[in-house]
Amino acid sequence: MTQDSETLHWNGNEYRIRLTGQKAIGIFEGLEKAGHGPPRHRHMAEDETFHILSGEAEFFLDGELFTRGPGDVIFVARGREHTFRPLGETPLRMFTVMTPGGFEGFFREMAEGGFVIPDDMEQIAGIAARYNLEFTGPPLGHEQAAGH
Repeated sequence: MTQDSETLHWNGNEYRIRLTGQKAIGIFEGLEKAGHGPPRHRHMAEDETFHILSGEAEFFLDGELFTRGPGDVIFVARGREHTFRPLGETPLRMFTVMTPGGFEGFFREMAEGGFVIPDDMEQIAGIAARYNLEFTGPPLGHEQAAGH
């Protein structure tokens, strides 16, 4: 089953699912609020490709920090620890491709459950495990608070 678009709101961010129900590929567009990114994590079964449409972000990939902006593409192979944080005041708009598909269901469950990071991390981690997602550390900018 494919859909033209489905918009989900979770944790202050907007996700437009562009392609779902495909085994080979999942595509979504994210509008991430400035200054807030996901905890460090790895996808154990999917490769993830980010294409930045607008805004700027600091990325963490296997211990390396770097900044990317509009037009840049970042490829993260499955199993590699990564995260990102939008910089500045402008929300980060990215087109994300997950191969194989199916991970977009994670965002649907998060939106439907109204889960909040970091308050609901235990529940979020349990759901994440069903999507082969493993959290490995705090979001960028929260390392000191978490003792890292």
